[in-house]
Amino acid sequence: MKKILLLNGPSLGLLGTREPAIYGRTTLAEIVAMVKDAAAARGAEVTAIQSDVEGELAAAILGARGAYDGIILNPAAYTHESVALHDAIAASEVPTVEVHLSNVYAREGYRHESLTAPSCVGQICGFGPKGYLLALEALLG
Repeated sequence: MKKILLLNGPSLGLLGTREPAIYGRTTLAEIVAMVKDAAAARGAEVTAIQSDVEGELAAAILGARGAYDGIILNPAAYTHESVALHDAIAASEVPTVEVHLSNVYAREGYRHESLTAPSCVGQICGFGPKGYLLALEALLG
């Protein structure tokens, strides 16, 4: 059975009520349930973690080494500033797909650069919650 780690960064615990015009009305709990259900249908297991703390996310990524077959990561604001997450992804050697609900390239200029994406196997953005399912499919093959 493949094991996938689903990580969500800062402020994503507020999904559903936080800036719904940008992020939609789907809650993080609904996204997690959707990903877990889709994984179970494919014979895979998902563990979900949300943290607003960069160090907790880095520790989870590093802890995935040898324990998980893939990581779905929405680093949120850490996307644009976290060398620590970039380095953790690279060091973990676990295939990681970066996901963003909104199309970051259609937003403010500072959102156009991802420090984490270069250490990921791919990036999906702009498809709302469906992006998480696309990431799952990419990891499960």
